[in-house]
Amino acid sequence: MGGVAAHDGGRAAGAGHGDISRDAVPLARVVRGGLVESVHTGHVVVLAPDGDVRLALGDPDATIWARSSLKPLQAVGMLRHGLDLDDEWLALACASHNAEARHVEGVRALLAAHGLTEQDLDNTPDWPLDPEAAWAWREQGNGREPITQNCSGKHAAMLATCVAAGWPVAGYRLPTHPLQRALHAAVAELTGVPVEHTTVDGCGAALFSTTLVGLARSFGLLGRAPHDSGHAGTPEGRVARAMSTHPWLVAGTGRDATRFMQAVPGLVAKDGADGVYAAGLPDGGAVAIKIADGSARPRAAVLAAALAVAGVDPALVAPIGATAVLGHGEAVGSVEPCL
Repeated sequence: MGGVAAHDGGRAAGAGHGDISRDAVPLARVVRGGLVESVHTGHVVVLAPDGDVRLALGDPDATIWARSSLKPLQAVGMLRHGLDLDDEWLALACASHNAEARHVEGVRALLAAHGLTEQDLDNTPDWPLDPEAAWAWREQGNGREPITQNCSGKHAAMLATCVAAGWPVAGYRLPTHPLQRALHAAVAELTGVPVEHTTVDGCGAALFSTTLVGLARSFGLLGRAPHDSGHAGTPEGRVARAMSTHPWLVAGTGRDATRFMQAVPGLVAKDGADGVYAAGLPDGGAVAIKIADGSARPRAAVLAAALAVAGVDPALVAPIGATAVLGHGEAVGSVEPCL
């Protein structure tokens, strides 16, 4: 298709482009009853194992807020500053979880192990993402709580890192806190892109900008990092192993991030709000996606197609990417990737 861009790898370390709509190209068509009903535009980059650009659609140097796709990089930064978690808790630190019972119990256990409680969490209160979990939570007489917000695992791990490093717990989510300064440095190093912008994420924590190709590069590093057993491996390898071996904890029942990692051995995949997805493979290949209109609808279809470009057997990922368009509860079309 049109819009395939040649890419100068040297630009990745410099300033990106701030307008995400600029140079965006069609990434997915929504087809209903044989007619194209709408089109999602955006940007995709697929990196080969050696880091060369295998495919670029739109602008791979576009500056983005990677949202929750940054969580694995933040977890690497936390491990580098004294956090020491078993794989299951580390997977929760990287999670945008459904707040199903096992997720909530895991976050509570992580907090308790470091002398912390739910009252120490300063993330935005919310309902569980999973509808059934949300219904059960309300039936128990509960309201919106920080523990059931999808980022509570990350926030619990941030608090635990403060305890391990001897930093104050108060204000842990603010950009000026020592924790957030450390995570700022980790994001810049892993992506190879200077952090030019800082804001506040939906959960309340500091959020750092990067570029699409920088995000892909960082996931390639995670994917190919040696997955040693126990606590002796590199932070990158420990995060990759935790996510790929406990994919349900990273998202939950029915979530495509969980399903992609279950389907592809060693895959590290993390979705982010406003149309972001990133994935890294054990050979170092990687994918990063930004949907320009912020929609989650085409993400799975586009990721499945991009993973096939990266060398994954399409038979493993195409069923996960298949996204039906419904009419009266039945499929009357589909979301078709343009890759």
